[in-house]
Amino acid sequence: MSVEKGKSSSEPAAVRVTGTRTVAPAKIRCELATFDLPYITFYYNQKLLLYRAADFPDAVARMTAALADALRVFYPLAGRIRQDADGALAVEGDEGAEVMEAEAEGVAVDDLAGGDCGEEAERVMQHLVPYTGVMNLEGLRRPLLAVQFTKLKDGLAVGCAFNHAVLDGTSTWHFMSYWAELSRTAGGGGGVQQQQQPKPINDRSLARSVRVRLELPESAEAHEKTDPNGPKKALVARVFSFPEATVARIKAAANAALPPAAKPFSTFQSLGAHIWRAVSRARGLGPADITAFAVFADCRGRLDPPLPPAYFGNLIQAVFTGVPAGMLLGGPPELAAGLLQKAIDDHDAAAVVRRLEEYEAAPKLFHYSDAGPNCVAVGSSPRFKVYDVDFGFGRPERVRSGGNNKFDGMVYLYPARGGGGGIDVELALQPDPMRRLQDDPDFLLLSA
Repeated sequence: MSVEKGKSSSEPAAVRVTGTRTVAPAKIRCELATFDLPYITFYYNQKLLLYRAADFPDAVARMTAALADALRVFYPLAGRIRQDADGALAVEGDEGAEVMEAEAEGVAVDDLAGGDCGEEAERVMQHLVPYTGVMNLEGLRRPLLAVQFTKLKDGLAVGCAFNHAVLDGTSTWHFMSYWAELSRTAGGGGGVQQQQQPKPINDRSLARSVRVRLELPESAEAHEKTDPNGPKKALVARVFSFPEATVARIKAAANAALPPAAKPFSTFQSLGAHIWRAVSRARGLGPADITAFAVFADCRGRLDPPLPPAYFGNLIQAVFTGVPAGMLLGGPPELAAGLLQKAIDDHDAAAVVRRLEEYEAAPKLFHYSDAGPNCVAVGSSPRFKVYDVDFGFGRPERVRSGGNNKFDGMVYLYPARGGGGGIDVELALQPDPMRRLQDDPDFLLLSA
């Protein structure tokens, strides 16, 4: 712009600044949906992965750098739970995850990953995962993700604790796979845009947008004192490995007497029925004793419209069925499998919404052991690709769950490490029923 003749160039221009301010990105905030809220008084979900890693410092450095990258994408895991003036819960902030390092150099990978893990191995494994006994309610003060890297005699243990009010199993293994791919392909440095794993969908209003006022207990201890199920029972955890051929036998037996036009039972329904019957035998239940089976069903595909697997959060609901033990054990295998099939099939989009509306009308603080009498409950899926979680030094030798949220009859199903159709059944029972189950040839199908 030229200067008019006789005018000084230092005089004010035609544009006048009227104000200035600083604009920052919006605070990271993720409203918890109705699907999330029932788990606020459960405990952090714990997962343990055992690896043969040659160089512990290098592996930890790589995984820690990749974790920082992963948390930028899965940002709800980096925040803290907050309750607003209306009593609604959300995740806010980016304070980050807690990372710990530990040593157990007298413990070898095979001591923990072998097929015959005894009491001592079980005890050691519980020290390889963080946040044992920590309720999800503590997410108002603690990190929502804690990771413990433990140096073993010939490998590395990766123990993780996830706040269950923030994510379910599908989202847990989505995060683990994404984190591992970052570490494997980029050594933890950048590479986020090249991920083959899909990015998470962090918008929870897609699942449910109703704001729910929740009256939280004063503390985790205060809530535990109100548990109507009484003091925690002594439990024993064991892993039973069912090879592909054995799983096929169980499924064939469940489907053998079905008429040609009947809907066949799935592998899960067949194996679930087999476990339910065997545990009921081991418990020595009377004919009139009611026994329940619960499965935490993924509702992503049940919603209308459905949501993709990349939805990040909780999208599960407990589906129950029950029957007197005499009927369960006196009837054929297809009776138990049929009960599971009906309960699962009946839990359609309308049933999902009814459950949400019931909770929203009368919010409740649950106890993790509220599953029902003489219950068997399944909280994981053999479809999760847990043995594909490779951080750059090979597949895990063994994947296990920690002690949190385990009650009498809790089951976690994992795919067999060798692939195929084999399934590992991680089960918690009281000591005497567990001894009887281990000696039951009809459970493991040891006979020809």
